Amino acid sequence: MTRPLIGIITNLHVVDSSYRTHAGGVMNSEAVANVSGGLPALIPADPGLVSVEELLETFDAFVLTGGRPNVHPSEYGDEETEAHGTFDRARDAITLPLVRACVERGQPFLGICRGFQEVAVAMGSTLHPEIRNLPGRLNHRMPPDGTIEEKFALRHKVTFTEGGVFHRVMGASEVMTNTLHGQGVITPGKRFVIDGRAPDGTPEAAYVEGAPGYTLAVQWHPEYNAAHDPVSRPLFEGLGEAARAWHAGRRAIPVLRSA
Repeated sequence: MTRPLIGIITNLHVVDSSYRTHAGGVMNSEAVANVSGGLPALIPADPGLVSVEELLETFDAFVLTGGRPNVHPSEYGDEETEAHGTFDRARDAITLPLVRACVERGQPFLGICRGFQEVAVAMGSTLHPEIRNLPGRLNHRMPPDGTIEEKFALRHKVTFTEGGVFHRVMGASEVMTNTLHGQGVITPGKRFVIDGRAPDGTPEAAYVEGAPGYTLAVQWHPEYNAAHDPVSRPLFEGLGEAARAWHAGRRAIPVLRSA
């Protein structure tokens, strides 16, 4: 049986200040291939190159990756400010309608960091441009210095809803995660269910209520050490199971089959 084709959303990256690329971290490809059991393929997130309709018909599942550019605030009714950082409007134009279409079709996806925020905004949520500036919040950003291992080190707990989706996926009500994000969800959309939070209350894990398929999203980076980390592995294994079901017959399966 051929592996399901899992599309990895890329970010626009400029090499040597002039050469434009669509780039995806090797960690994402390794997690898809080695843990999800899928065939990883990088997707240029630009509506001038691909359409949402083509992506839905070509791929079995998607990984909405992290990235430095933030979702443009106009997508959730806010004004652009310097605090919002940089943007990738081409990626916004692909991922937001892609998320909505996947939710309705039951086509699986896993949202990571910016991908978490994309799922949130697609479902009507609002974001804060710099979560650490809110009273009582932690600094969730990547440490500025250190090795990759130090940057992706486990830094805070995430506590899941007792008996909820993530509790059951992880087999634990509390886990340790890395943290490398600046923005955070302030007001969740009606169907964007916050199922896990950091100690300061920041939303860290969510799913889409009523979606027929796999629609998990996390604010941390599970692609790092995905094959060996007990918190990361179930997320990519679940994505792989859902992708294989879609590949076999465009059949949506829920995040969890039974209680």
